[in-house]
Amino acid sequence: MGKLRASLGSALFFVVAPGTVAGFVPWWITHWQLAPLPHGLAALRWLGIALILVGLGPLVASFARFAWHGLGTPAPIAAPTRLVVSGFYARVRNPMYVAVLVILLGEAMLFADLRLFLWAAAFWLLTHLFVLLYEERALSRRFGGDYDDYRANVPRWIPRLVAWTPPSD
Repeated sequence: MGKLRASLGSALFFVVAPGTVAGFVPWWITHWQLAPLPHGLAALRWLGIALILVGLGPLVASFARFAWHGLGTPAPIAAPTRLVVSGFYARVRNPMYVAVLVILLGEAMLFADLRLFLWAAAFWLLTHLFVLLYEERALSRRFGGDYDDYRANVPRWIPRLVAWTPPSD
C-alpha cells in the first residue's frame, strides 16, 4: 500500500474508530453539557482540557506513523506491512489506545461525568482483552522475532521514560 492510500485509509479509520469512542459516545452520554463541580474543584476542568490535548498529539502522530512508516492503517483489514517501532511506539506498544484512554479521562474530568469514567474503564478493559486475545498474537505471527523482541522491550500500557531503539542488523 502506498503512502497516499495508507494516509487516506488512516484518516477514514481515525474518524470511525477514535471518532466514535472519544467523540460520538461521550457526546451521546453528555450532549457536551458540563455538570456542576463541587466547590473548589474547578481546576478539574482545566486538567481535563490538558489531558484531551495531551492525548490528541500521540493519537494523531501514531496514525500518521502507521501510514508513512508502516505503509498501512490501524484497521486490521489494511494493516501495516512494516512493524512500526518508532515515535510513540518506541515508548509504549499501544500509543493509540493509551491516547484515547487519556482523552476519555480528560473528557470525564471536563464534563464532570462519572458515566464517562465508566466508559473509559470499559474501553480500557475491552481494548486490553482485544490486545491480549487477538492483536499481540496476530502481530507475532505477522512480524515474528522482530515483534517478539519489540514486545520484550516496550511495555504494553505504561510508557517507557527512555525510548527503545531496536538493535541494528
